[in-house]
Amino acid sequence: MLLIDCPFCGQRPEIEFRYAGEAHVLRPIDPRECEDEEWAAYLYRRRNPAGDHAERWHHVHGCRRFFNARRHTVTDLFSGSYPAGTPGPECEAGQ
Repeated sequence: MLLIDCPFCGQRPEIEFRYAGEAHVLRPIDPRECEDEEWAAYLYRRRNPAGDHAERWHHVHGCRRFFNARRHTVTDLFSGSYPAGTPGPECEAGQ
């Protein structure tokens, strides 16, 4: 079983969590004034690395809070987690 370290509750089994996408994706300030290409990039373009990656997770069956975590996408090993809205450590692949 995969264990995920919630920064608020500690280590819990993966069935308590839901993946919520790539972390640190910034929404355009005023979507009505951005170009179609910029809006499409925000909605659809995401990194898909084979390696260390910052992800957003939701602890749905626990504290119900969102947080960010670093996970190696090939091995599924988590290297750390931190509250959403705080800067995270740089990943090896360079994000």
